Amino acid sequence: MPTLFLSDAHLSELRPVQLSHFQHVLTQASALGAEVYILGDLVEFWPGDDDDAPFHREVVAALARFSAAGGALKVALGNRDFLLGERFARDTGAGLLDDYTVIELAGEKVLIGHGDLLCTRDLKYQAFRGFVRNPTNQQQFLAAPLAERRRIAAQTREGTQASMTEKDDQIMDVEETEVRRVMAANGASVLIHGHTHRPGVHSLETESGTLRRYVLGDWYEEGIVLWVNEGEYRLLTTSEFLALA
Repeated sequence: MPTLFLSDAHLSELRPVQLSHFQHVLTQASALGAEVYILGDLVEFWPGDDDDAPFHREVVAALARFSAAGGALKVALGNRDFLLGERFARDTGAGLLDDYTVIELAGEKVLIGHGDLLCTRDLKYQAFRGFVRNPTNQQQFLAAPLAERRRIAAQTREGTQASMTEKDDQIMDVEETEVRRVMAANGASVLIHGHTHRPGVHSLETESGTLRRYVLGDWYEEGIVLWVNEGEYRLLTTSEFLALA
């Protein structure tokens, strides 16, 4: 089955054209009979599955239409949408993924995930991640009124954007030792992730052969997706993907 990977769409009501583009991508994936993996940060922020913002309901509806048409959909949690939960999965027909998931494509073991856990040099982010992923902290947050959660999410997003300008670029990229470790631990020859917003293809030489790492791109301008079909891996712009026959 052909497979489409995307991440870091960061869909937001501030950029409504992105949603239309996303809807077209899902329609094309359905027409091509593709399985779709969304590897985190689908939306700019997600305050909880009870969110009734019209924009987020449109995102959910687009995913639900894809699933209802017979499409297979899997979603990983990112650093902006880590509160996606059971209701989201039920409403969209999506399967929620663990931090790391191993799948098989054309006989190869492929490791997929958002990619934030690979950025081990970003100690401040890893501490923040540990705090917000703590089940007790999440329960306390979700118990707050929706309006308060939206306010906190907006403040956190602004703080994150400010802190990124102060960090060295290398700190925010993956650490090669960690990449090698998780690939070896999972017996994978291919790794696919997002998070860094640095699309590209990387090779790692090991005693057992060459490992490949595919990095997906964000959608702030034009998205970069990974199209895998009959063993061929292609990083494409979303426009290029929409032009596939």
